Amino acid sequence: MSSILTNNSAMVALQTLKSINKNLSQTQGEISTGKRVASAKDNAAVWAISKVMESDVKGFKGISDSLSLGESTVAVARNAAEAVTDLLTEIKGKIVAAQEQNVDRSKIQTDISALRNQISSVVGAAQFNGLNMVKGTDDVNILSSLDRSSDGSVTASNITVSRQDLTTDQGVYGSGTSLTANGTASAAAVAGTANTAVVTIANTWAANDVANISVAGVDLSYTFQAGDSVTDVANAFTGLINGLGLDGISASNSSGVLTISTTRAFEGVAVTSGETTAGNGDVVITGLNGTSSLTLTSGTIDERAENVAFSTSAAVNDGDGYKITIGSNSYDYVAGKGETMEDVAKGLKIAIDSAGVSGITTKVVQDSTSGQWSLKVDNSGSSASFAIAGNAGGTAAGGLRGLEAIDVTTDAGAGSALDNIETMISASIDSAAQFGSSQGRIQIQNDFISKLSDSLKSGIGSMVDADMEAASARLQALQVQQQLGTQALSIANQAPQNILSLFR
Repeated sequence: MSSILTNNSAMVALQTLKSINKNLSQTQGEISTGKRVASAKDNAAVWAISKVMESDVKGFKGISDSLSLGESTVAVARNAAEAVTDLLTEIKGKIVAAQEQNVDRSKIQTDISALRNQISSVVGAAQFNGLNMVKGTDDVNILSSLDRSSDGSVTASNITVSRQDLTTDQGVYGSGTSLTANGTASAAAVAGTANTAVVTIANTWAANDVANISVAGVDLSYTFQAGDSVTDVANAFTGLINGLGLDGISASNSSGVLTISTTRAFEGVAVTSGETTAGNGDVVITGLNGTSSLTLTSGTIDERAENVAFSTSAAVNDGDGYKITIGSNSYDYVAGKGETMEDVAKGLKIAIDSAGVSGITTKVVQDSTSGQWSLKVDNSGSSASFAIAGNAGGTAAGGLRGLEAIDVTTDAGAGSALDNIETMISASIDSAAQFGSSQGRIQIQNDFISKLSDSLKSGIGSMVDADMEAASARLQALQVQQQLGTQALSIANQAPQNILSLFR
């Protein structure tokens, strides 16, 4: 049945043409934008995921900038620490030269002062964008990542870089929790008196009997002659010991009692007594280090120095301060982050040496068995009180504290400077190594962020980018379909015209 009111063929052709035009419009949009999913209406789920990933990529671009800034900052600090190490090494060379007495120490001191001033210049100038990593103790956090969890929450991750204070700041001693229990003084006073061993020679000897005494590894002997008394033997050993010319060791006698004395500051003196005899004579140590209730054949005369032994178990925190009092003077050291009792002992040594008190010398040692660190203090002058105290809550001293006090114009100053410069060189080397490790980690993270961003971009592209080859082929096909659809609609619209022929 033909109808002039309802043209089914035209309606079918029109719907087909609309569908073709819709697809053609979509394909043209893909070609013009390059995206298969250009807006939320194209595919809401894929579009939402891609937008989240795009925001992450934008964030990682900012992180990359942060890492680049951080790497440059740490690189400046590392270069400064390496420069300080080189300058301290030069100072060490000057100090070594000053150990020889036949040199112009005043000129050497002038060179040391110039190098010291240069170190101050390097430390002061080692900043990048106003941030100096070789001053102070506060850690610096560098943004390194944005971590997205499965629930969509995002947390920031940081690379923490520890500052390495290479200043000569003295620090500020605190008044917080007492730390006195972490150090034990060996005596309440330190004095320049000699320590002794008393050797008693019995009165039962015969001719040709031999008495033996060993002092500091040197063996001595005396053969009894007819008529000898114990006083004669004591006199003989006194002459033998004094004739050795051993540094800090002397002997004296009184009525057959031989006293061996030592003023060696940091070294004990081994003493052994005995005899080779056909009779019953005895050579024994009846007094050692002031103890009279002894009867020994061997022992060690203590070193003259007193010591402070530090705890092997207590932790050292930033701002922990320790103070040693010698007579009316006190010397303190305030630890920084990551330091140990070794650093405390060496810091106190530098503090005491820097004061330049006449007659006071120091030495830091570690017990080979327990690992305990001790600071030995010797006083060649009159007796002075000796004590250790400690408090938390201070401000840490600079890693090169004591550098400004190095003075090689005297024998004592040159001697202490040699030990202390080693501590400072070690501090600067550790600082450069720390910065080098941090810089390497930042660089690795920056490379990873770059590759991660590329991977995210690739993933986004695989979800939303159009397949241009397919879009091109589809465009040509749809253009042909559009032409055919237009022709079909035109033919369908001509059908009512045919009805007129029925009325002619």
